[in-house]
Amino acid sequence: MPKSNGGSGPRAVALVGPYGSGKTMLLESILAITGAVQRKGSIATRNTVGDSSPEARGRQMSVEVNCASCTYLGDHFTFLDCPGSIEFLQETLNVLGGVDAAVVVCEPDAAKIQMLQPYLKRLDDLQIPHFLFLNKIDKADGALRELLASLQGASDRPLLLRQIPIWEDGEVKGFVDLALERAYVYRAHAPSEVIELKGDIKEREKEARFQMLERLADYDEHLMEELLLDVEPPQDEVCGDLANDLAEGLLVPVLIGSAEGDNGIRRMLKALRHEVPEVGVTAARLGIVAGNDAIVSVLKTFHSSHGGKISVVRVLAGTLKDGSVLHTADGREARIGGISILKGDVQSKLMEAIAGQTVALARLDGIATGDIASTAKGPKFPKRERERMDVVYGLAIEAIDRKDEVKLTAAVHKLQEEDPSLHFEQNAELQEMALAGQGEIHLKVAVEKLASKFGLKISTRKMRVPYKETIKRSATQRGRHKRQSGGHGQFGDVVLAIRPLPRGTGFLFEDQIKGGVVPRNFIPSVEKGAADYLKQGPLGFPVVDVAVALTDGSYHSVDSSDAAFQTAARLAMQEGLPNCAPVLLEPIMHVRIHVPSDTTAKVNSVVSGRRGQLMGYDARPGWKGWDTVEAQMPLAELHDIIIELRSLTQGVGTFEMAFDHLAELSGKLADQVVAQHRAAA
Repeated sequence: MPKSNGGSGPRAVALVGPYGSGKTMLLESILAITGAVQRKGSIATRNTVGDSSPEARGRQMSVEVNCASCTYLGDHFTFLDCPGSIEFLQETLNVLGGVDAAVVVCEPDAAKIQMLQPYLKRLDDLQIPHFLFLNKIDKADGALRELLASLQGASDRPLLLRQIPIWEDGEVKGFVDLALERAYVYRAHAPSEVIELKGDIKEREKEARFQMLERLADYDEHLMEELLLDVEPPQDEVCGDLANDLAEGLLVPVLIGSAEGDNGIRRMLKALRHEVPEVGVTAARLGIVAGNDAIVSVLKTFHSSHGGKISVVRVLAGTLKDGSVLHTADGREARIGGISILKGDVQSKLMEAIAGQTVALARLDGIATGDIASTAKGPKFPKRERERMDVVYGLAIEAIDRKDEVKLTAAVHKLQEEDPSLHFEQNAELQEMALAGQGEIHLKVAVEKLASKFGLKISTRKMRVPYKETIKRSATQRGRHKRQSGGHGQFGDVVLAIRPLPRGTGFLFEDQIKGGVVPRNFIPSVEKGAADYLKQGPLGFPVVDVAVALTDGSYHSVDSSDAAFQTAARLAMQEGLPNCAPVLLEPIMHVRIHVPSDTTAKVNSVVSGRRGQLMGYDARPGWKGWDTVEAQMPLAELHDIIIELRSLTQGVGTFEMAFDHLAELSGKLADQVVAQHRAAA
């Protein structure tokens, strides 16, 4: 594997940014320019290296990370093209821990800047060096300075304009590199042509370059002195400052170009080549001390149709050999069953991987996405808490062929290995299996993968709401069970006093028998029979917050039994509870909705329109220009709220919820719930 001229070794760069910004075409352009592919593909013809899965090609959008390696001027890079939809943000979060830098791809459109913040915020929090690449610059229609000012609102770190556009007849025809002081004119699918820097372009370059140097001087006293003395700093010093400030996370360089026309991509690659830190810097950022042992970070897991489990890992230190055993800090281990280098869905076998490489390891059973592992036994790594996205949308699922139910559970667990943001639950009370994730498309893709990868046909529906019921009045009821069928008969007789309890108390059973009218050994059976009936009350739902007291009864010395007293108690409950004014209870959730501040008023209306009670709102901690709205809302109203929130917020709004309490539901809504439940039953 070739190393860079500077000896920094292979590097990994994530391509991140909003949906539609052009990341997949940027990867395609990079691979074509570096000679990694002979012919550049396109989204329309569905022949790109990335987005090779049927789910991605069917939607013409990325639904998982795509990995491809290439060499540029002797330096080896692996690019990880991350999905742009917020529904697949977990894919991006999984890989960020193991990359040296990121390129944030965006369009030169101020109306879409809001979509950038979830990515820039995570990169800032994780202290990952990153560039901003203004793609589709040939379609820009406004002043770049104004756009940059708007972009700054989405970034906590200062943005540094590294290039300025050359305009001709209202279109961007090229750019000026402020570090090199050179002007270039774009040539479609070819290297840009160097032109003389003169006239109006030269004047604009001088002003923009001085502004760039002033910003660099904020972090370099020597450069500040040179500017004050009107001394032109040498180019090496400027380039050195650019590299250092990127690595230290002081600045975010802004580059421009067009992936569609391969414009500006070579300059971006040269910036990556000279300025992206080496893997040793990345390992140190993660708190990992490199030694002789190989250390890897697992970035992605997927299950291929024929090759089994594949783990995409970044080698952070050492040399990894095929057949080595990897160990995690908590004692899990797995033997490597093959090493490959990736280019989309194409794998090329390797015997070993060196520090810095991103490779695929076969059959790494027991080691999951997000793990760090080493060839050393009992390795010690700093504990890293990776962000896990809260689920915001769920569906009940079932296999169309009931014989596939066991197979379905195993297949979903494999999907969860691939995508930790999927949540699977088997709910015995509601008698349903539920799959939850990041949105409607996210779950549709998961269901399609169950079909394409595992041959499972799945039906989906809206999840049931776990309604409960309780009572508002007290009643006393006798339950008598007597049956004679030859030989020993069955006899049980109880009198139960039923009364409501305060909300949240649950079920309380009291033994008030005196004089032994019901023998002690049958009293647990009475309690069991009463509790058994409460699993489904008069309205058809589990009953809560009820006290049942055994006050009287009788028995037969021969025919009484545990089963008879259980039946007698159930009969007393069945006849008595309808006289206790049963009412329906619905779960109320405490909801925290995170949205850009300019949409807060609209979100408040959404909450009110879904029977929610607003508790207030405040600035979202650590998120510039965002609010957190707090409310209490019925769970029944939250099934598809994420679709409405994302429609209002350009796809970036989200929420989290937790159970708060049960509240009485009455009137037409309660009647509808009971009627629908009975019809379904």
